[in-house]
Amino acid sequence: MDNHPAGHHLKARGTPLRLSESRHRRSPAVISMPTHHNSARPLTHPRTATGSVLGAGCPSNRFGLRVLVLPLAILLSLLLSPAANAATSLPNSMAALGDSITRAADVCCWYGDHSADSWSTGNSPYDGVYSQYERLVALHPVITNHESNDAVSGAKASGLSTQVSAALAQKPAYVTLLIGANDLCTSSTSTMTSTGNFTTQVGASLAALHQGLPEAKIFVSSIPNIYRLWSVLHGNWVARYVWSTAGICQSMLASANTETARQQVVAREAAFNQILSQTCALYSQCRWDAYATYNHAFSASQISTLDYFHPSLSGQAALAQVTWNASWWSGV
Repeated sequence: MDNHPAGHHLKARGTPLRLSESRHRRSPAVISMPTHHNSARPLTHPRTATGSVLGAGCPSNRFGLRVLVLPLAILLSLLLSPAANAATSLPNSMAALGDSITRAADVCCWYGDHSADSWSTGNSPYDGVYSQYERLVALHPVITNHESNDAVSGAKASGLSTQVSAALAQKPAYVTLLIGANDLCTSSTSTMTSTGNFTTQVGASLAALHQGLPEAKIFVSSIPNIYRLWSVLHGNWVARYVWSTAGICQSMLASANTETARQQVVAREAAFNQILSQTCALYSQCRWDAYATYNHAFSASQISTLDYFHPSLSGQAALAQVTWNASWWSGV
């Protein structure tokens, strides 16, 4: 918040000078200032006799009253400061849509969802994950306890309609969306979701959100880089064993895959991210992360050692930071 020095209030002493008397009495506090002609030029002290705003409708006297007026620009800057604007636009409630990444599945310690540790709506004070929700609470406490995690582990874009319906009933002022990993991570490259279906499903979901929640702010995240997951961990025999045994993301992670097959997944992910970007751009209330999540170069330590696929606690923390930096309130 900017600090503005307080102005000094000048108060006229004695009996107020009536305007009708200004022709017969000398102006108070006359100060002689040298001019470039070395002559004395009288200037009145910048004080009005009535205590009104300086220079507001006061006629000039024979001494040429000069008044200093606070520039209008300063007043406007006080009224329209970024901090004031940000405070009025912070949401009173939020909801999260997506898949197991947003549910914080297998994030730590035991298998299953750990939604309290989610990058989006997580609320655990001890996990080291400063979620978007927790950041909003710090800025705008009114949102406290008004968060919903409607994401579903294993969800594809085809399942978004159910999640959207839940969100519409909750009427949140802010919605996050991260979807697409399960549309890429299938049993083989031939079973990945087609770009046509992905376009239709994402388009219908965002349209429903904007129609049902016309004032809500929407944040759409890009899909994390699936190829990087393979690059970072394919040299770890435990990771390869878990991927194979549990059948995790075989379209990318199967040991028998060729580089050509993996590049098919890379190309499909690029197409999905472009679809997410273009669909979000159709709505003024939708903000795309500009590939912030996709471009995040996550490390092995940011991947869960339970399944070697989902983000760990530090991975969720990184995702919270990366998405917040691309969000509606990144500068707050």
